[in-house]
Amino acid sequence: MRCPFCAHDEDKVVDSRSREDGRVVRRRRLCLACGQRFSTIEEIEDKTLYVIKSDNRREEYDRNKLMRGLKIACSKRPVSIERLEQLATEIEISIQAEFVKEVRSRKIGEMVSRRLREIDEVAYVRFASVYRNFKDKDEFLKELNELKTN
Repeated sequence: MRCPFCAHDEDKVVDSRSREDGRVVRRRRLCLACGQRFSTIEEIEDKTLYVIKSDNRREEYDRNKLMRGLKIACSKRPVSIERLEQLATEIEISIQAEFVKEVRSRKIGEMVSRRLREIDEVAYVRFASVYRNFKDKDEFLKELNELKTN
């Protein structure tokens, strides 16, 4: 790493701290020539992931959209923001492990539904009602009865 003060390219790492589930590392460095300290941040470079929508449009994956949907489903439920962030990270890791560049929005919805069902049944039903686009109360009641029997 080149020193921002004297441009010398030899330094020593004096401290490293991991952030964001180990995906980012902040390093404190000491220049061996001038003695100045500086910080660097290293992060994993993600491949661009595209989501194939139900009408076959493609758009770039947006974590904020996923978080927005999770927050709405879990509104006024005993699920912390930290748990929702963890859930979003788990889904992203799972997607990246299974797919190279594209994933269908339906697959993301199934992954969210499955995990929300384990975390909070009310949040699951809220999400499923939007995701599956229930046509009437009978479809909604059928889902509730399935949830009750399982």
